[in-house]
Amino acid sequence: MAAPSGAASCEDFAEFQELLRVMRTIDDRIVHELNTTIPTASFVGKIDASQTCKELYQSLMDAHISRERIIKNCIAQTSSVVKTLREEREKAQDDVALLKQLRKEQTKV
Repeated sequence: MAAPSGAASCEDFAEFQELLRVMRTIDDRIVHELNTTIPTASFVGKIDASQTCKELYQSLMDAHISRERIIKNCIAQTSSVVKTLREEREKAQDDVALLKQLRKEQTKV
C-alpha cells in the first residue's frame, strides 16, 4: 500500500491518528501479504518469489519511512508550538486559557 501523498496535518490529532492507521495497513495485513507473495507449490515456476519478496520488503520499508517522517514532522511542529506557548506563558503567568492550551499541546507531543 502506498503512503498518502502530501504533508500531514498535525492540528487535528484524531485526523493524524486516522492517517497513521491508514498508513499502517500493510503492517496489519502482513500475513495476507506474505501468503499472496510467496507462491504455492503449483505456482513456483510461474512467479519469481525472490522478486516479489523484494517488492514486499520495499513496500514495507517505504511505509515505515513515510510514517516515521510524518511522526517526526508532527513532533517537531508541536514542539515548536509548545516552545512558543511557554514563552508566552512566561510573559502572562495569570492567563489560564494559555496554560490550558500549553498543557493540551504538551499532551499532544
